[in-house]
This record gives sequence, C-alpha cells and structure tokens, in this order.
Amino acid sequence: MSNLIENNTYVVTGASKGFGLAIVKALLAQGAKVGMTARNKATLDAVISELNTDQVIGISADVANFEQMQSAFAKIKAHFGSFNGLINNAGMSRPGVVESLDETDLMLQINTNFVGTVLCCKAAIPLLRGQTNPRIINISSATAWHMDEIYHMSIYGATKAAVERFSRDLYIELHPDNIGVTCIRPGAAMTNFADEFDVEKATVAVNATVDALPYMRFGMEPEHVAQSVVQTLSYPAGVAVDLLEIRPNQRQRVGGADQATWSEE
Repeated sequence: MSNLIENNTYVVTGASKGFGLAIVKALLAQGAKVGMTARNKATLDAVISELNTDQVIGISADVANFEQMQSAFAKIKAHFGSFNGLINNAGMSRPGVVESLDETDLMLQINTNFVGTVLCCKAAIPLLRGQTNPRIINISSATAWHMDEIYHMSIYGATKAAVERFSRDLYIELHPDNIGVTCIRPGAAMTNFADEFDVEKATVAVNATVDALPYMRFGMEPEHVAQSVVQTLSYPAGVAVDLLEIRPNQRQRVGGADQATWSEE
C-alpha cells in the first residue's frame, strides 16, 4: 500500500465498468477514497452497492456537461474533505468508415472523449490547487498512434490524440501549481467497451483489421491499466510521469478476413 495514496481522494470518470471500475478497485486497495462518476445512474448505483464500502461515493453526471461535473466534483470534495486527483477515464467509440459516419455518433465521440476531458480538467483544477500531491491523469488509447489496433476507429483515435496534445499543454499550465499531469496510453484489453457497438459496423472493422494485419496484440486485462494509474499516483510531489504506454506483449496471428468473427464483449 502506498502512503502517498492512502486516505487521499481521487475522482474517476466513466467509473462504472471497464478500465474505470478496475481503477476504482485498485485505488480502494491502496486505502484511497474514491468519487465515481458515470452517466448511467442505475449501473453506477449497482456497482457501488457491490463495492459495499463507505470509501466511495457515486454521482451520475455527463462529462460533456461542465455544470454537472463541476457540481459532482464539489460534492465529492465536500463529502470526503479533500480532492487529490482526477482520472479522466470516460470514453466511448463507434466504429465505422468516414463515408458513412453518423453525425450523432461523431459528436458523441468528440464530446465524450475530448471535450469531456477538457471540461473535467477545467472543473477540477480549482479544487486540486493547494491539495496534497495533486494529480490529473488523462486516459488516451494506443489507437491514437498504432495501426495494429482495430481499424475503422478514426474518430476515436483522433479524439485520443487530441487528449494527448491537450495533456502536454496542460502540464505546462499547471506546473506553477505543482499539479502533476500524466497521460496513460493503454492498448486493447478485454472489457465491455464494445457493448454498444453496431455489430454490422464492428464486424466490417474487424474484418478489415484481420485482412490487413498478420498479427494483433492480445492478453491485457483492465487491472493492468489500473496498476499503471496507481504507479503514476505513487510518486512524490514534484515528480510525474508525462506519458505512459501500456500494451499487451503477446501477439496472435489473425489471418485473412474469412477467418474473422465478431462478438460483443
């Protein structure tokens, strides 16, 4: 257990499943207090009930709505009496080729992945200033830079690349306040991230990927990403990881398109 994390308060967005929930559990294991936010109140309430600890509080809010996030963060700080870090984990993707992009899906990805990250940082900065070892961690994606990830994710990858560029400037802005800024770039892991994918478009994307690539990377779990978050929060004030990429270190031959299958995780 890290004494630099124990008893501190961290807020995780998109906290009800996938990477977010794994991060929450890892922080709780370190003795932290955790504010969880997610859009779906029913799912969030169910997860909090299962966690069964007074070390967490959950608030339903949309990261793309500044007023909602500002209110949620203020309530979390008031509840626990501190606000030491923000983990901007909320993200979503809708696979598809550019020619047939649905405008609603386009804006949902931009607003959730990039605009939401910016607005959450804007809401959190005044609350982080002056706190013990304050941190912001922005979750990117290996899709932003690597082509051996799933194809037809151009908008998702572009928004995550924007998050990385934004994070570099944010580091400079917050340096005088001693607020550490880290960007974590995870590769693919087995989560329920694809639950809301259009199966037909996802199948086309997977087929395009396996038709083009001899290998893909497999074998990473959400808990590995959570370990990276704990690691970056465990450094003393004045030391911060700028960018940390974590990807599966196993590869699997994927063959041609006729071998491709798609199932929702």
